[in-house]
Amino acid sequence: MKKLLFEIGTEEMPANYMPGILTQLQELATKKLQALAIPFQSIKVYGTPRRMAFLADGVAEAQPDSKTEFKGPSAKIAFGPDGKPSKAALGFARGKGIAAEDLVVRDNYVYAVKQVKGAAVADLLPGLLQDILTSISFPTKNMRWADFDFHFIRPIRWLVALFGADVVPVAITDVKSDRYTLGHRFLSKGKLELKEAGDYVQVLNDNFVMVDQDARRALIKKQVEELAAKEGGRAEIPADLLEEVNYLVEYPTALCGKFDAKFLGLPKAAVITPMRDHQRYFPVVAVDGKLLPKFITVRNGGTEHLETVANGNARVLKARLSDAEFFFNEDRKIKLEGRLEKIKKVVFQEGMGNMYDKSLRLVNIVGLLNTELNLPLTATDLERAAYLSKADLVTGMVTEFTELQGTMGKEYALLDGEKPEVAQAIEEQYLPRFAGDNLPQSPMGSILSIADKLDNIAATFGRGMAPTGSQDPFALRRQALGIINIVLDNHYHLSLKKILSGIFALLKLEDQQQPQLLTQILDFINLRFKNMLLDQGVRYDVIDAVLQNKEAGDDLYDLYLKIVALKDFVAQPEAAALVQASVRVNNLCSKIEKETIISERLLTEAAEKELYKQTATVDKDIIPALVKYDYAAVLKLAEKLTAPINKFFDDVMVMDKDEAVKNNRLALLDQVRSIINAVGNLSLLVD
Repeated sequence: MKKLLFEIGTEEMPANYMPGILTQLQELATKKLQALAIPFQSIKVYGTPRRMAFLADGVAEAQPDSKTEFKGPSAKIAFGPDGKPSKAALGFARGKGIAAEDLVVRDNYVYAVKQVKGAAVADLLPGLLQDILTSISFPTKNMRWADFDFHFIRPIRWLVALFGADVVPVAITDVKSDRYTLGHRFLSKGKLELKEAGDYVQVLNDNFVMVDQDARRALIKKQVEELAAKEGGRAEIPADLLEEVNYLVEYPTALCGKFDAKFLGLPKAAVITPMRDHQRYFPVVAVDGKLLPKFITVRNGGTEHLETVANGNARVLKARLSDAEFFFNEDRKIKLEGRLEKIKKVVFQEGMGNMYDKSLRLVNIVGLLNTELNLPLTATDLERAAYLSKADLVTGMVTEFTELQGTMGKEYALLDGEKPEVAQAIEEQYLPRFAGDNLPQSPMGSILSIADKLDNIAATFGRGMAPTGSQDPFALRRQALGIINIVLDNHYHLSLKKILSGIFALLKLEDQQQPQLLTQILDFINLRFKNMLLDQGVRYDVIDAVLQNKEAGDDLYDLYLKIVALKDFVAQPEAAALVQASVRVNNLCSKIEKETIISERLLTEAAEKELYKQTATVDKDIIPALVKYDYAAVLKLAEKLTAPINKFFDDVMVMDKDEAVKNNRLALLDQVRSIINAVGNLSLLVD
């Protein structure tokens, strides 16, 4: 067994793409090796700004031998009375490349059995590595360089392909693989020879490239934390910033810089945003959480001249903070409410008015939501937050630092004397901004966030700009997930149809357009809902049983409670019997041609009388459980009908020749169906 190394060296790659690239490389290497039946023990991927690589351990030197069988004619046809092969047997054997005497007789048929010797892995690797290289895709337009037609995220500068100590020949554009890699761009000189694949990590470490991204990330975090503690504070280390910095450097060294304490008079977010989002610095805070006039950054290099580097970074940050100070002071000359006239010049979406129009719509939408949810919120405060929600878009701070929309709205609202809950809602309207982000923490912020996102979705769909494929320029998928998570987190029972219909009217969408739009948007949100639940490990058939039930409704939290209850129910052994009974009931109910009221007079068989009696009892008992959304209890009650249903099918001919009797029995089954499918259509569950 040997190690297999494949390294693709490039110009510096975008840091935020690297985690996805490495995940893809791991999957490709695994699948391609498995597809060629090449045994291996493990695969580890590595990545820096200038390279992506994988190292497979325990790779066999040959494919395992295999045996293939082909079924031929029956033994009677294959051999004559004298036992000699017939023309049929001879032709079959010849077609499979074996001698007729090697045919095997089994189960009264002849088989051609061929032993296939496994190929040498070294012969398969050039094609395999070439396939991996050309199969990598990137979430952006790829580059083409010189006169080559090949596209990649960045120009490829070198390739290393080693199987043990042997070079695997691979070529792309004018680059051919060999055993030479490159170390740090500035701290290492010349090409580095790898005598064998297993030397990869150590050789690069010796030449100032920490190629293991997991170890590099851990070292960066450790350095930043220790340096912050040394400076008398604590570093704020967001996971996304740490990940980005991890792929900006190959040899990390943390250093501390300082800035003028006068800038601490700005809102904390106005200092942190230029520092973190623009310069990739880690803020340092005191024990009480107050910002210190210090920052930590990570250089791609050693410890030489750190003070000079720190001073250079401080000068860059000073310019940024001076801009922030200027914009903040200019913004404070006009109150937030005074900017509403100016947002009339900011287009919301083409054909959908301006941001002032949107603000007025939000005032109405939050009112609809507040009424629908019957929350103990002061309507005037909620409407005030909606009215001022977009005013900060025309401030200098948000124009310069767009990441601060909502955040500066909150700061300016507080400085203007608005109520704290109004200011908090203005900030929280955009939450969650990305996957894993915080949800709004206040009821007012939650309502404004739902209103804003539903309005965005309705307006975009109304323009015929619904997301297609991977195209989602308005991030509607993320906003739909935001709505779902806020609703579930707050346990909101909310009719999306009612709110969306109100939004359609506010957008002045044509009446004939609205039913189709409503269906499209609900399907769009439900698909996000389903994908979220699948990611949480819920069975697809459990989700479909609830969402595709004809009584499903549009209350997301209600649907969630049903799915959770059904998920737990199907894990119980007694569930199978009710599911099977449901299939039989649903199959027959599909034959119902007209609605019929059950007549006790037409119930003649003991089994149907008993089913009618039990159905009436369960129907009465189930109502309190439905009112309390106790769907576990609903399913437990429905389970009582399993035995009467089975007895009914054993003893009663449903499709009686008497039309009245037949329709009466179908009506009884329809009532049964409504009870056992109260949580979800159990007939859609897979055994």
